[in-house]
Amino acid sequence: MLPVVHGLEEQFGDQIQFTYIDIDDPASAEIKSALGYAHQPEYYLLDGEGNQVGDWSGFVQEDVLAAAFNSVQ
Repeated sequence: MLPVVHGLEEQFGDQIQFTYIDIDDPASAEIKSALGYAHQPEYYLLDGEGNQVGDWSGFVQEDVLAAAFNSVQ
């Protein structure tokens, strides 16, 4: 999935902030709890005000994520 996410970051990086959370870092516990993190990998899409507008887990097709990104622009 990482190549897909990095490709999307290249495509949308000037419009969307991509943030990567280290699941093993205790400092990320608060954000994982706030997002409802359950297992790896998980992806969350937040709007400009920090509201969660999408979430996915496991393998996600690139076009699914791209469509979601386009829908919040």
